Amino acid sequence: MSRLAVLSVFSVSILLALTACGGRVEDTRPGQPVKHRQDAFQALLDASEPIGLMLHDRRYDAKRLNELNEALAQARDVPWRYYGPDTDYPPSKSRPDVWREPEKWEAAQQRFFAAAAALRTAESEAAAQAAYDALRSSCKSCHDVFRR
Repeated sequence: MSRLAVLSVFSVSILLALTACGGRVEDTRPGQPVKHRQDAFQALLDASEPIGLMLHDRRYDAKRLNELNEALAQARDVPWRYYGPDTDYPPSKSRPDVWREPEKWEAAQQRFFAAAAALRTAESEAAAQAAYDALRSSCKSCHDVFRR
């Protein structure tokens, strides 16, 4: 085996070992509320990201948009139920402001709900693009304020 090959294998082994040591923190609390809300946010992303790709690539398909909007509607209320007392612990990426400023947190949720509703009722590509931009903006603003 050449010296370069040995060095490559060694480097990959070191990277894998470091990754294993610094792995994700698991939610081991009863009911796993942090894991459930992370999974719920992933479901929202899984529903909304294809909408963004469809609109970005100018491949508007009203039927597909309706299907994705249905998945988004089914997922949109789920994460919030897992923000209870004593759920600010690793692996949570939420900032304490979620619990310290409940009015701001509720207002951010309402902006997201309104944007999701507007996207669901969009009847043209232009309306869908504007509604999707508002949805993305609501997600970003919430992350900027409430996520580490």
